[in-house]
Amino acid sequence: MNLEEAIQHTQQLSGRWIMPILLHLKSSGGRFTPLQKQLQISPSRLSDNFSRLVSKQIVKRLSPYERRHPLLPEYELTEYGELLFVITQCLQKAEETIEAGPLHRKSWTWPLMISLYHDYTRFQALQRLLGNPSPRILSMRLNELCDLKLVKKEITEQPRLRYTYQLEDRLYPIVDMLWGELLKIEIIQ
Repeated sequence: MNLEEAIQHTQQLSGRWIMPILLHLKSSGGRFTPLQKQLQISPSRLSDNFSRLVSKQIVKRLSPYERRHPLLPEYELTEYGELLFVITQCLQKAEETIEAGPLHRKSWTWPLMISLYHDYTRFQALQRLLGNPSPRILSMRLNELCDLKLVKKEITEQPRLRYTYQLEDRLYPIVDMLWGELLKIEIIQ
């Protein structure tokens, strides 16, 4: 898996409910109501998330003939969804190690941290690599990561005044472990 693919995959997992849905989909048997109760999410919110996951071809909605009960909605992971499920497990393990809460809830958090791990330290370079998110959202996310003490912001004066960003030293082994797991996923595929 190359850097751009890793960024794309981790960005697909951004949002409050995407990772929890993928992590619990199999244990709920792909059934809507048990998953809704397990996650304690409103039916409309779960339905919206499923619509998004189906449109991105991460999950597929089973036809009435494929379901255990023809009137109750059921979902299963697609091949791409299986890949994202494995990445979700890796991200969850990294988040537990970092102990800074569910970082996946905010968009661009994991893509930013992976980019910083790969020495993209300047704002414009990060923006280009990430597919041009708005400067406002990128700046907000970087500032939030700085506030969480996960990223450090430095000012360089030569040749002109500019900011650079770097992962905090304690995060390098964690993101290195995550990157190693992402590379293993490519070998499996």
